[in-house]
Amino acid sequence: MKYKKTIRALQKNGYKVSFFESSTAAVKYIVENVRGEKVGFGDSLTLATLKLAEYLAEYNSVVDPSKCSGDEFFEVAKEAMLTDVFFTSVNGAAESGELVNIDGAGNRIAGSLFGHKKVFFVFGTNKIEPTLEKAIERARNIAAPQNAKRLGLKTPCAVKGDKCYNCSSPDRICNTLNIYLKKMEGVEVEVIIINERLGL
Repeated sequence: MKYKKTIRALQKNGYKVSFFESSTAAVKYIVENVRGEKVGFGDSLTLATLKLAEYLAEYNSVVDPSKCSGDEFFEVAKEAMLTDVFFTSVNGAAESGELVNIDGAGNRIAGSLFGHKKVFFVFGTNKIEPTLEKAIERARNIAAPQNAKRLGLKTPCAVKGDKCYNCSSPDRICNTLNIYLKKMEGVEVEVIIINERLGL
């Protein structure tokens, strides 16, 4: 398997890792293994593309702030912090076993760190980089600018479309960067890697 190095490194860092050749197989696995739970989501284009919230809603109570805006977004995001299971993605992953996320409001990072019975990180192989430095670079200079452009924001990175300018724009969405060096204590974490290009 092409991604054995990444999988071994993540396992060494305390994560359970499941690898799938297709998003269909990954979604089937998740739906079969998450039932009767209250499930929260951190906003993610990958999860939206997989329609994971819709599939899980058949067997679970789902709290998904990505479908809200304004004050409602923050209220629903707070509710997602109190769920049994939390789903999010990553902006970058290193072959050495670290995961990287950038966040604007902080809900997807906060939800991935503490308070849930189980956390899932779901991402495509396009997010994997050879080193932690490259994973951070990917998060800042590829994922964040493309997300800002997708959301129609007026940040320099979105307008110019090439890199992070470390701006002070009111539209800025990269207010914090988190590096997951190893699995956090007190929570079960499963990494779902899909051999497809998913998200930004």
